[in-house]
Amino acid sequence: MLSDRYVSVTRLTRHIKQLMESDIRLQGVWLKGEISNFKRHSRGHLYMTIKDKNARIRAVMFAGNARRLTFKPEDGMKVLIQGAISVYEPYGEYQIYIREMEQDGLGRLYLAFEALKKKLEARGLFDRSVKKPLPPVPYEIGIITSPTGAAIRDLFTTIKRRFPAARLTVFPVLVQGAEAAPSIAAAIRRANRAAFLDVLIVGRGGGSIEDLWAFNEEIVAQAIYQSHLPIVSAVGHETDFTIADFVADKRAPTPTAAGEFVVPNAADLSRRIDGLADRLSLSVMGKLNREKEQLKRIRESYAFKYPGHLILQKEQERDEWAQRLQKAAVRMKTRYEERLETLWRLLLKHHPEEMLNRSHNRLEERGERLIRAIRVFTEQKKGSSERLILQLNALSPLKIMARGYNLAYDRDGHLIHSVRSVTPGDSLDIKMHDGTIDCQVWGIEEANVHERSE
Repeated sequence: MLSDRYVSVTRLTRHIKQLMESDIRLQGVWLKGEISNFKRHSRGHLYMTIKDKNARIRAVMFAGNARRLTFKPEDGMKVLIQGAISVYEPYGEYQIYIREMEQDGLGRLYLAFEALKKKLEARGLFDRSVKKPLPPVPYEIGIITSPTGAAIRDLFTTIKRRFPAARLTVFPVLVQGAEAAPSIAAAIRRANRAAFLDVLIVGRGGGSIEDLWAFNEEIVAQAIYQSHLPIVSAVGHETDFTIADFVADKRAPTPTAAGEFVVPNAADLSRRIDGLADRLSLSVMGKLNREKEQLKRIRESYAFKYPGHLILQKEQERDEWAQRLQKAAVRMKTRYEERLETLWRLLLKHHPEEMLNRSHNRLEERGERLIRAIRVFTEQKKGSSERLILQLNALSPLKIMARGYNLAYDRDGHLIHSVRSVTPGDSLDIKMHDGTIDCQVWGIEEANVHERSE
């Protein structure tokens, strides 16, 4: 690429960029330094310079990675960063593209915080279902904090200003240092043994994560979870979150806010009581007036003034109802009798003997109809037979024979059609219309052809 004698600035810059991006060691750099010239772009990108005593490097953290930050970067903050080195070509400047960033000195604490948070969440210490409600008007309030810190002054001032009737019991504890967590846990258990308390406030004023670390200890979280008194956590400032905040029944962003959460405003409560008293008075007066009106209507009613008339009227009404009942009973009896008569007729109609009689009558009627039909049919067939007999007689050979024609048969019963079929001496049977003649042929005389044709 750089074999030419002269190259452009762009080519040179691009070559340097490629060299940096191809170096694995420069693509996973861990740096430690101080933030300066910090700027947050409207699109969420973070631009800054990371420096130490002797050098500085420009740095960019894009919005996708910046959204994972658990703190707000600012100038002068010591940080640990991890990212890749490259060159921004338009200016020819090398810079680091930040992937991860955490506050210097807090990395170990942050990892411990996240590990304990996951552990306690898996054990159910953060479940909303086990959160206890705060009493609406607590009179006995326990405060677990340092007796010399600003938090106790803020709590006393806020609670007494809002609700002077509340009584405060302070359980002094250490809120910072190695002995702070056991001190806080022991105070929570001691407060739970006091039967007069209504609610507990556990907290302290603001500080660094190291200062607030006692409220991230498991012993404190376990004591809060086992408390039968509802607990309000008030640790640090609004942006500070501790394990105690997640386990407590209510989190207050500041001690002052905790005082506002725990007790009602006496002035608001007084106004509310006055309002309820007015509503109760109006309700009672309204109820009393309605009852008076009802009593007045009863006293002025006809029944109250003339009870004897009302009794007579009711007697008359009773007689009318008795007459109506009697008439209704008669009508009902008549309807049931008519219905019973109808059913009786239906029963008789469908009685087996009656049905048998009707079937017998239908059988006799149909038999007579059959006989008449046979007679008509016989007469019709008889007339037809007579006509056929007349036609048959008209065509019968016997009729022809009655006019003088006869039939001749040989001894075998064969009809003789010609004189040639017989010889003299043959025996013949002459069939006549009124009988048969047994004869013998004596001679044969055959007719000539002319005569036959005539």
